Amino acid sequence: MYDELTQKDIQKMQEEIEYRRLVVRKEALEAVKEARAHGDLSENFEYHAAKKDKNQNESRIRYLERMIKTARVVSDESKDDEVGLNNTVEVYFEDDDETEVFTIVTTIRGDSLNGLVSTESPIGKAVFGHKVGDRVKVQVNEDCSYYIVIRSIGKQVDDDAIRIRKF
Repeated sequence: MYDELTQKDIQKMQEEIEYRRLVVRKEALEAVKEARAHGDLSENFEYHAAKKDKNQNESRIRYLERMIKTARVVSDESKDDEVGLNNTVEVYFEDDDETEVFTIVTTIRGDSLNGLVSTESPIGKAVFGHKVGDRVKVQVNEDCSYYIVIRSIGKQVDDDAIRIRKF
């Protein structure tokens, strides 16, 4: 399965790659060189830690490049009255008699603890494309489902709110 990314997601990932190549890589190589100068490498913790940091940076660069290469680019445009990517949605949970607000995002940006719900999550799939006032069934699995009502839809305008989940 390919991850769905918007053009903004890809741009942020490319910016991170460039930063890691030009700044972090240089710092990591300098740290390795400095730690190597301390002598015996077999018991040199600084050297092993510096190598680990350097390798993690290179791994992150490869991961981001692979994500961009295999991504399916999707549009974040949606109708004003329908739930789409980067829309903030207020929903009413009938069973709990509670209201929640979250933003619909691509899979790579999903972070439910910070109110970013992926389009691949059960609730993201359920509300995507629906309108204010729609009563929607959220199917968690074969045995579990619940109903929500979409109360409002808003556009997210803060581009700096784009965060790429790090592994």
